[in-house]
Amino acid sequence: MNNTVEVKEIDLEQERKEILKRYRKLLNIARPYLQDDDAKLIKKAFMLSAEAHKEMRRKSGEPYIYHPIAVAQICVEEIGLGATSIMCALLHDVVEDTEIELSEIEAIFGKNVAKIIDGLTKISGVFDYGSSQQAENFRKMLLTLSDDIRVILIKLADRLHNMRTLGSMPRDKQLKISSETFYLYAPLAHRLGLHAIKSELEDLCLKYTEPEAYKDIAKKLKETKTSRESFIQNFIRPIEKDLNLMGYKHIVKGRPKSIYSIYHKLKKNNTPFEEIYDLFAVRVILDVPTELEKSACWAVYSMVTDHYKPNPERLKDWISNPKSNGYESLHTTVMSSGRRGRWVEVQIRTTRMDEIAEKGFAAHWKYKGNDTRTNKAFESWLSQIREALDTSDKTQSAVDLVDDIRSSLYNDEIFVYTPKGKLIVLKDGATALDFAFEIHSEVGARCIGAKVNNKLVPLSHKLKTGDIIECMTSPKQKPSEDWLAFVATTKAKARIKDYIKEANKQHVIMGRDMIEHRLKVLGVNTLTLEITNQLRAYFNAKDSNDLFYRFGKAYISLDEIKKWKSDREAHERKQATKTIQEPLTNTKNVIKELKKLHGDVKNADAILIGEDMDRVDYTLAKCCNPIAGDAVFGFVTINEGIKIHRTSCPNATELLSRHGDRVIKALWTSQVKMSFVAHLIIRGTDRMGLMNDVTRVISQELKVNIQNLSIGVKEGIFEGKIALMVQDTQHLETLVHSLEQVDGVIQIERGE
Repeated sequence: MNNTVEVKEIDLEQERKEILKRYRKLLNIARPYLQDDDAKLIKKAFMLSAEAHKEMRRKSGEPYIYHPIAVAQICVEEIGLGATSIMCALLHDVVEDTEIELSEIEAIFGKNVAKIIDGLTKISGVFDYGSSQQAENFRKMLLTLSDDIRVILIKLADRLHNMRTLGSMPRDKQLKISSETFYLYAPLAHRLGLHAIKSELEDLCLKYTEPEAYKDIAKKLKETKTSRESFIQNFIRPIEKDLNLMGYKHIVKGRPKSIYSIYHKLKKNNTPFEEIYDLFAVRVILDVPTELEKSACWAVYSMVTDHYKPNPERLKDWISNPKSNGYESLHTTVMSSGRRGRWVEVQIRTTRMDEIAEKGFAAHWKYKGNDTRTNKAFESWLSQIREALDTSDKTQSAVDLVDDIRSSLYNDEIFVYTPKGKLIVLKDGATALDFAFEIHSEVGARCIGAKVNNKLVPLSHKLKTGDIIECMTSPKQKPSEDWLAFVATTKAKARIKDYIKEANKQHVIMGRDMIEHRLKVLGVNTLTLEITNQLRAYFNAKDSNDLFYRFGKAYISLDEIKKWKSDREAHERKQATKTIQEPLTNTKNVIKELKKLHGDVKNADAILIGEDMDRVDYTLAKCCNPIAGDAVFGFVTINEGIKIHRTSCPNATELLSRHGDRVIKALWTSQVKMSFVAHLIIRGTDRMGLMNDVTRVISQELKVNIQNLSIGVKEGIFEGKIALMVQDTQHLETLVHSLEQVDGVIQIERGE
């Protein structure tokens, strides 16, 4: 996007030299990939981009052209794309941010380049309440996926460079862009096999959404680096010796786990950093001919397990059955020798497999003549995306569509078989009904049950790798809405929705008529778009059709319309006393009014929590209970004013990524003393009088009011949940520190 900033005393000649230097570096990196007139076309693209962006600068103050050059370099150097992608990367913001039209691009560079640029150009215009510009843009980008996967790959390179340079952006933009990246782009990189990019995106997201946690893990990794490297050297020494004896060309290295993956383990397992042993994996990379790959990898596996005892439950063979994103590798977890044994993951693969693992499908094209299995698996996933896009009617929100597609990005896979032995790849968690829809839409629609390994199972039965499935059908069977609760694949969901759509049409029409009639009785003559959106938000419906359907099916009583009307009128009376008179659904109006309230000062466009309570309609979100001192943001809801959420709120990633255009800055002010509800979860070893000691510290020593208390004890371990009234995060930290001193208390964490 165009972010113009005022920069003084710029050495334009020095900048011109730097731009040329970066461009020449790009050409040198790309040279092995270029043919015929490629270099001339790339130069033409560079000159056009440089001219179009010449008056533009990034938030950092640098010339904007640095960004397209950097994106093009990522495309060629880190993904392995060629000349067309380099041209598109150089031009990717030209149509969106400058006066140049797409037709001009097509006239100079041809239809292929123009189509990719169009896929990379964001949709402009006004969006209805409840819709998401981010989701609409993502849908547009996915529509080009089936035509040219380079659109997605260039977009990932664009997003990676934006994340690498996010430090110059304001805090609210950092949160919005990081959440959107974590929600959509990191899973997409994972699905396309771009492991290195996926890991870096996740780490950068964590750096901006949870900066303290990121810094803490990075610091601890740095502190333990020497001992970790010493351990790895001792571990790989006998492996290297045997590899040399076997005569394999090889590389053996210790690869540290990403900061985000360590953070995820800390959160998931509730364990301190010091108790996480798999901070790294040992990777053995063999340089062998393609026809010897499989036997060589298994020979090395045998050699590794001669030295170290393997965990049989942790053997993963992705050489015989590659993942659908192209990933091939043999993983085993073994116990190290020495005074203190620890589990170590060993990954065994070839040079070809390693390149595909890091660069995904871009690298896979290089080797595609060798094995079509992973191409077929990827095509299967791609066809599911196409079907989801084709079958989604215009009334389905982009948010719902993106959620459906996103659910297929991050899952592990299972390998199951038809009775005739045909291999079917499904996402982990897939059911017998998912399998039926994968075979054929009609088989899924008429399925009444299945036999898994010759045993009769219900439609909701979850499958596992190695299962042999036979579907049973009946002509009387019809798809049910209940099926959506347990199917896992995008294809099954899309097909079920398609089948029940026709059956639901009558209920939608009936529901709309019922609402219109009841509104007329209550004095509201017309069901306008604004009223429909208010009703949709009030009853938490996904879209207008969902709203009408639920009334048509009598899931919502018509008497609730009267309650909505009275609540709406009460809200309007409350709004009349506020400074902000315009609808709170318009974020720009909110920011404009905040600037009027605060004047021309720093952070004038932010809600000052504690000061603006009487003038701005905002409340603290109940999903995360923010307290003074928490990192927070404001979210403009459709008809409930502004909600203040913690940046670590369970819903934050979804809100920031789906509706980043409705996010505003929020800051705590020390002007007003406030009390907040904070929830703590206390765990420890049970003993007589423990809870008495805990409540004494809270109530008597620290004079903190306890609002609610529940405790459970199981097999000598207790867990207490306490709701307390505190002033701010510093007050809460003092309380937690005091509680940690109580004998028997092992762990305290903040609850939601």
